[in-house]
Amino acid sequence: MQQKALPYLLLLPATLFLLVFFVYPFVQIAFLAFTGPDGFTLQHVQTMATHWKFKSALGWTLLLAVVVVPIQLALALSMASIVSRLERGRSTILYIFSIPLGLSDLAAGIIWLAIFEQSGFLNSLLVGLGVIDRPILFLGYQNLWAIFIAVVLAEIWRATAIVMVILVSGMGLIPREYYEAAEVFGAGAWKRFIKITLPLLRPSLQTALILRTILAFEVFAVVAALGGTTMPVLMGETYQWQFALQDRSVAAAYALVILAISIAATLFYLRALRVPKGATI
Repeated sequence: MQQKALPYLLLLPATLFLLVFFVYPFVQIAFLAFTGPDGFTLQHVQTMATHWKFKSALGWTLLLAVVVVPIQLALALSMASIVSRLERGRSTILYIFSIPLGLSDLAAGIIWLAIFEQSGFLNSLLVGLGVIDRPILFLGYQNLWAIFIAVVLAEIWRATAIVMVILVSGMGLIPREYYEAAEVFGAGAWKRFIKITLPLLRPSLQTALILRTILAFEVFAVVAALGGTTMPVLMGETYQWQFALQDRSVAAAYALVILAISIAATLFYLRALRVPKGATI
């Protein structure tokens, strides 16, 4: 009897954690979004959907995720492959690659603000080289795409290490015998990567992509540091409605939108990268 109950007892702490920190807040948010003084209402959702910033915020958020996540995945795979093949200095290189993980979103945004602002490093470099006569206002409201590029660069620099660390762990679980056998049969480095590494790395890819995509949908501090409210994103609008406009119900509606697209992305990755039955890695 005790042996049968042991698995459930081990799952109990995680279950309680999810109930307290996920299910309960979700119920509270849903209640705020769909109720008013007279009971059930869609007014808060309509207010969100008809606001002039909603479509723009949704578009910029999705575009950021579509641009940033594939680039980060490609870079992380390259970095993880380099780290995994090193015989010497592996820990040092891994540490160097992981340095951005020690910075908060806001700190990373401020660092890149120091690069792109009018008196920043980039303008100083260009003026010093004689490329331009006077500093350029890269992050002005009239240069929306420059702000977007700055945010993309900041996000890639800041968060690629998260994906890399997960992939390095996954590559460490792949038996070396597979690569040795492939070499015997004449498979080159690229073919070994395609036929061995990527298929056996599916669980790690699944985890890394789900985590990174959800975080991309929740981007806020980097955007706030580099563009303020010039480039609206969903999390930024959630913050504005919650604190600046003092409308918790519309903010809750925004939170539900972020949750919905996060769940949709998670289901897509679980389907696209599902691990075949019987796989051991």
